[in-house]
Amino acid sequence: MADLRFAVVGAGGVGGFFGALLHNGGASVKFLARGAHLEAARANGLKVQSRGTVINVPGDCFFDSPSGIGPVDVVFFCVKSYDTEESARAIAQLVHDGTIIISLQNGVDNEEVIARVIQRGTVFGGLAYIFATITAPGEITEWGGPKKIVFGPLRKEPHLVQKGAAILETVTSCGVDAELAEDIAVAIWSKFTLIAAVGGLTALTRLTLGQILENPESYTLLRSAMAETFAVAKAIGVGMPSSLLDDTFARLAKFENNSRSSLYVDLVNERRLEIDALSGTVMRLGKQHGVSTPIHSMIYAALIPHHRMALRRLAIKQS
Repeated sequence: MADLRFAVVGAGGVGGFFGALLHNGGASVKFLARGAHLEAARANGLKVQSRGTVINVPGDCFFDSPSGIGPVDVVFFCVKSYDTEESARAIAQLVHDGTIIISLQNGVDNEEVIARVIQRGTVFGGLAYIFATITAPGEITEWGGPKKIVFGPLRKEPHLVQKGAAILETVTSCGVDAELAEDIAVAIWSKFTLIAAVGGLTALTRLTLGQILENPESYTLLRSAMAETFAVAKAIGVGMPSSLLDDTFARLAKFENNSRSSLYVDLVNERRLEIDALSGTVMRLGKQHGVSTPIHSMIYAALIPHHRMALRRLAIKQS
């Protein structure tokens, strides 16, 4: 196993779950977290529950500052999209010239933001296929999905492909289901086509993905929302496979789909929403490229007020 040092920035559902697998598999991994979740993890360790299996990560793996971790070889960047720029500015001490920063976030332009802010290292695109959330401070529960990550360099330069292969070898040896993408832009937009629709519609309807799929009206709405994002990606020039929607729904039929999105979880808990990174981005890019996006425009109009109210509550709390 390659002797790589990992840091997980954002120890929520995605970062906590995959970071725990890395630690459980013997990799050197440290977590950067904050708030009650950090304090609980420091005091009692992180508990990750996954289909009857429990993984525990000791408290000495958790830090509130990059200075306690130092430079690493790989950063799993897993914060909410609205925290991307601020978090990128805060992790300079983790990054050296050879560091690979892998964004495992929702959205399609986080990599661009990270690369603009951090002048050292190299940003890889990435995505996580999992439903997992913080269910209590210091506790993460995995609810479903393939439990897989896909990543790859934004530029197909031989030395970056080699670095990607070394990272893949390490993470898979630790028990992580992972793939080095042939074309990471296609992979990111293919997932985004699904999650922008599922996130918005599970939040609006309060239904699980399975319930949406089993009702003809909501099924049609979901497919139409995905078709809008697919059309935007094609207009931008991403080489999307023509069978994407059919393949996605065939794949969804293989899982229980008894979960809801992180957008739904944030909505019902009155937290900030990643709506600008999801339906807001589909709507914005659709306008730029002449693609009509009425369903995502509706989702955005319905959910953006909740995000703004959460921002106001946060501002009052911090004042």
